[in-house]
Amino acid sequence: MAGPGGRMMAGGGPDQRSMDFKGSGKRLIAQFKPERTTMYAMLAAGVLSVALSVLGPWILGKATDLVFAGIIGRQMPDGTTKEQALQGLRERGDSGIADMLAGVDFTPGQGIDFGAVGSVLLFALGTFLVSGLLMLVATRLSTYAINKTVYRMREDIQAKLSRLPLSYFDKRQRGEVLSRATNDIDNIGQTLQQSMGQLVNSVLSIIGVLVMMFWISPLLALVALVTVPLSFVVATKVGKRSQPHFVQQWRTTGKLNAHIEEMYTGHTLVKVFGRQEESAKQFAEQNDALYEAGFKAQFNSGIMQPLMFFVSNLNYVLVAVVGGLRVASGSLSIGDVQAFIQYSRQFSMPLTQVASMANLVQSGIASAERIFELLDAEEQEADPVPDERPERLCGRVALEKVSFRYEPDKPLIDGLSLTVEPGHTVAIVGPTGAGKTTLVNLLMRFYEVTGGRITLDGVDIAKMSRDELRSGIGMVLQDTWLFGGTIAENIAYGAAKDVSREEIEEAARAAHADRFIRTLPDGYDTVIDDDGTGVSAGEKQLITIARAFLSDPVILVLDEATSSVDTRTEVLIQKAMARLADGRTSFVIAHRLSTIRDADTILVMENGAIVEQGSHETLLAAGGAYARLYQAQFAQAVAEVD
Repeated sequence: MAGPGGRMMAGGGPDQRSMDFKGSGKRLIAQFKPERTTMYAMLAAGVLSVALSVLGPWILGKATDLVFAGIIGRQMPDGTTKEQALQGLRERGDSGIADMLAGVDFTPGQGIDFGAVGSVLLFALGTFLVSGLLMLVATRLSTYAINKTVYRMREDIQAKLSRLPLSYFDKRQRGEVLSRATNDIDNIGQTLQQSMGQLVNSVLSIIGVLVMMFWISPLLALVALVTVPLSFVVATKVGKRSQPHFVQQWRTTGKLNAHIEEMYTGHTLVKVFGRQEESAKQFAEQNDALYEAGFKAQFNSGIMQPLMFFVSNLNYVLVAVVGGLRVASGSLSIGDVQAFIQYSRQFSMPLTQVASMANLVQSGIASAERIFELLDAEEQEADPVPDERPERLCGRVALEKVSFRYEPDKPLIDGLSLTVEPGHTVAIVGPTGAGKTTLVNLLMRFYEVTGGRITLDGVDIAKMSRDELRSGIGMVLQDTWLFGGTIAENIAYGAAKDVSREEIEEAARAAHADRFIRTLPDGYDTVIDDDGTGVSAGEKQLITIARAFLSDPVILVLDEATSSVDTRTEVLIQKAMARLADGRTSFVIAHRLSTIRDADTILVMENGAIVEQGSHETLLAAGGAYARLYQAQFAQAVAEVD
């Protein structure tokens, strides 16, 4: 639980820019490489769809020309030619009208050819229909490619999390890491779904429309392009203003999730110590920060669309004015101008869509940067290939001048040497921070030694694969861990292979968990959640101990394993542990010295060094650090019992 002004408020402010927008965008696009065949097919369908869609206005323009030619032809005297009709208009002083009608293909005396108009409209309908079907195909292919890509990214994140060293998680809040693996990856998926297909369609539409515009009238096309630089300037300026806020929005989202996760996990302690108000205050601060970042990001990117609509309308006015003048001069037909106005709208609309998608794209790239930051995190050293392994696992552990430090300038363990013979039980005691748990973490290779080496049956554990090393070690921690499922499934989690119900129950009996499990409504099939709701803290510990029994380890590690059980159960577990430890090497970390009296060797650690070692009786007789610890815990209690 973060204290006031603590690590919960760490992180950059809104002025922090995206680290590498262009680089992250390219890297996100590169994620589609395995789906390139699908993407090519999508592009092909998209190109054909846009090409047919772009032809539509031109075809409709031809229909307009046919209708207009019929209206004009019906008003002209029958039996004359087009040239004679125009000459008659000029002789009457209507030269302007004659110039305008010069570009119209009419026949004097003939009205609208509804058959030809119907054929053109039917052709236009077919064109739009095929265009729509092709766009449906392109959209489906795009959806498939995006979902497969996001699926692989989730797999990459999961695989990456399994390769990260324990130090990575020690330095980061669990909720923040979870936010990257859930919120950020979901945001990327939504961004791609909402923007990629539309973005590709918009770009293709811009290209297709430009081709048609230059084909109909190069002059009007150049007029339409006058506003493009203005659109580019607007998009660039607004994008630069909003991107830092999107980065901050997702960073703050991660912090808020971390705070919520911490407060929910520790809600009992929050209430016990009366920290509800302080917790709510921290939540409000984080929520306000997220609101500010989200508001600024959405507002800055939201002004893009109104500005682009203004530019689009400006473009429309220019095209309409110049197009009208060209019709009046007879250089263009009314149908061509009608098509061109539609094209100018089609040209402006994709530009507006691309600009309005800037907030989505910027939000997605901000999340992608957080994902790539996770994927680029330094991993634990790879297992050696080929790896070494003992010919036979016996459990002989030797520490040879082992040194370790979490921080380069703060040594914790320095020059520690120790040999543990197979089948021996080694108890490790000492004050908090002495290095007891660190010693076990080094044995499990959760951390790597910074000096010296640790061997298992003569083989340096750094030359063994982690899976091979840990498969021979059973571990029971002070903090129990259960997952949502039945009690039987939780116990079976410790087995390397499928186990029978009889084996599960045998392990539970060995850990003295069978009795309380059978009193539950569904016995071994009782479903518990990850918090172990329905069972007490001591009962959860018994389940984890049964899990260790089932794993049948060569080396057993018990880190305050009996701290949550009552005295009677503790005695039973000690007997069970003695039976489990028979023939196995055991490391027992304990503060309660009553649990380690029967250990073969007791190590007393202070400041990362072993200051005493020996049996319980030997160390008591020596009158040193162990004797002082023992006297502090048990001298008075033992006297009263005696």
